[in-house]
Amino acid sequence: MKVVVVASGELATVDSAWLENVDLVIAANGGAVSLDRLGRRPDLLVGDLDSVDASLVERLVAAGTRVERHPIDKEASDTELAIEAAFGAGGSTVVVLGAIGGERLDHELANLLLLADPALAGRDLRAARAGTSVRALHAGERLVLTGSPGDLVTLLPVGGDAGGVTTEGLRWALHAATLRMGRSRGLSNVVIGAPASVRIGEGTLLVVEKASRGEVS
Repeated sequence: MKVVVVASGELATVDSAWLENVDLVIAANGGAVSLDRLGRRPDLLVGDLDSVDASLVERLVAAGTRVERHPIDKEASDTELAIEAAFGAGGSTVVVLGAIGGERLDHELANLLLLADPALAGRDLRAARAGTSVRALHAGERLVLTGSPGDLVTLLPVGGDAGGVTTEGLRWALHAATLRMGRSRGLSNVVIGAPASVRIGEGTLLVVEKASRGEVS
């Protein structure tokens, strides 16, 4: 089951392609506004609704959108709640739009770190914007990259160093390497053979893919 979560950040024009052939669309608070601009209605609206006009909420409800309202004073972001709802609804693949970009750097960082939540290890979850896609890779996992030759790949350790990092199909190969948190060794590698892949033994990586042309699928 493919689910798209739309957060409150900026959408690129091409991001609407992710909304095609999906089973469920969830708006996280202000993501409902972005969808409305595209002429799309979410199946579910999640959050405290402080970024959505009451008139839009009324119009969505009248059209059949379900609303899961949360208090403003809460211990999770609207995006986190929407991702939980996506997997709770049976999502097997979850794509988050509007998580990257916008005026709130703190929200952007929090959204990217959500991908690295150990509770989501093994899940098919990514944040996407235009030609960039971000996924997390946890200890013992192997990730097949979606990119084509010429695409950029960056490996960023989070929560500590990442050990046993091995790559295939990238220009600068890694063989059971350790990537130190805060260092830039994993920045801007290049796909030279598809399908490329990354394997990790210990720790967690954020894997950032940027298409040299077109979109990351």
